[in-house]
Amino acid sequence: MLLLPALARNSTQLAAGCIGRLELHRLDAGAQSDAGEENEMASTRWTPDQAAMKSPQALFIGGEWVRALGERKLSVISPVTEEVLITVPEASERDVDRAVAAAREAFDNGPWPRLTPQERGRALIKVAEALRARLAQLAELWTAQVGAPIGLTRYAVAQAPELFEYYGKLIQSYPIVEERRRDDNGLVRVVKEPVGVVAAITPWNAPLVLLCYKVAPALAAGCTIVSKPAPETPLDAHILAECIEAAGLPPGVFNLVPAGREVGDHLIRHPGIDKVSFTGSTAAGRHIAEVCAGRLARTSFELGGKSAALVLEDADIGQVLQSLVPFSMPITGQVCFSLTRVLVPQSRAREVLDAYVTAVRGTKVGDPFEADTQMGPLAMERQLKRVQGYIAKGREEGARLVTGGGRPRGLDRGYFVEPTVFADVDSRMTIAQEEIFGPVVSFIRYDGIDDAVRKANDTIYGLHGAVYTADKERGYQVARRVRSGSVTVNGLIVDPKMPFGGFKQSGLGREGGIEGLDPYFETKTIYFA
Repeated sequence: MLLLPALARNSTQLAAGCIGRLELHRLDAGAQSDAGEENEMASTRWTPDQAAMKSPQALFIGGEWVRALGERKLSVISPVTEEVLITVPEASERDVDRAVAAAREAFDNGPWPRLTPQERGRALIKVAEALRARLAQLAELWTAQVGAPIGLTRYAVAQAPELFEYYGKLIQSYPIVEERRRDDNGLVRVVKEPVGVVAAITPWNAPLVLLCYKVAPALAAGCTIVSKPAPETPLDAHILAECIEAAGLPPGVFNLVPAGREVGDHLIRHPGIDKVSFTGSTAAGRHIAEVCAGRLARTSFELGGKSAALVLEDADIGQVLQSLVPFSMPITGQVCFSLTRVLVPQSRAREVLDAYVTAVRGTKVGDPFEADTQMGPLAMERQLKRVQGYIAKGREEGARLVTGGGRPRGLDRGYFVEPTVFADVDSRMTIAQEEIFGPVVSFIRYDGIDDAVRKANDTIYGLHGAVYTADKERGYQVARRVRSGSVTVNGLIVDPKMPFGGFKQSGLGREGGIEGLDPYFETKTIYFA
């Protein structure tokens, strides 16, 4: 998942930039950006020094930067140059054990859960201030690790401190204790208590922001954290740990153990973990759910998506393009809420497709550190192979390739793929059913609104969606029929102060808003006889 409210406010500007001729930028390590001074410190030759990390070769456990007990390393690879940017220690199972022990001690005996909500809230606001001081570094780090365009990361990374500030303020007025009366007028107090030690497991596409969606509300509730970031993008979590340390949170409240799948499996099975909060693929979510069910550990999941954009008969094509162009392939399509299925009425199918393809062909693909680049590479080699496999599958099953499908001309290294659009897609085709996580969009025709809703819901997912129409109330009525956790009428908006999450196999629970705080509480009822 990636939440981009800043881009929702700037979608017109982004879409306008997408309309025009196709411009593919040849990467040259020595080339200077046309952006001038704005990009002087940014280049594809990013180095770890630019993140100014305090202890990239250590783990953060029990309030200290400590050496990993194992010898394995994680390599952070540039998706642009395919070169190793930095290697960092991978946590071992023994490191996980001591991180859980530190979090357990901090929760069971430390001060953090016993502070007042006001005290915890003020501490979180200090974390927000520390993060804000490093936004420029964090934006460049995101671009370097994932290949997301710098113009996007500079907007979206601001969500990290926003989340800490939001939950820092929210918890100070949140009703932790509610008094009620029984029928005999006896007193009852219903209390919200922190769920305990939380394993926060996050993906690689938006490493810092998605981690903050978990850590900020969990800390606000009084929980302690063991963070396992994705092995491909561990660096953002190091900086968050430094900001938490600088804010003076007690030892053991936040612990960092970057690692791969095997060590992550040890973490979710650990009896010292009270709750697992996971963002990632639906397949991985199913596995975690099965493991945690064995001991009834609490879980929450934000998983995959196959979001549909329903273009109604009366929709204004200009308004459609403003958000559909940037939000059908954000971060090269590596976002769970991407509008990857475009449902169009038979009578307007050619018109909408032609307008959209013209806009997409104007996308500038290239160096993500160039200020005017709109699409960078995929994040890693396996993603490139995955996307290429789905493109081949679309052709095999009879979909019509309208544009893209190959490697951009002139980009001979890096994990680049062209923006790709298929038409004449049947809703049962693989490319219409499975989450590709790449810049591949399917156009599907429908006959009447009932058929449109049926096709929109014809998927195991139910994360997000959009309805385009000149009649907002009609759009609202259609949105109510779409089986997804959120829908935007005439655009795409995801606000961190509002709940986000999915129906069906897109997840369990919600992140963001007041609802994002609730999963980190247990409810206790205290009776007075």
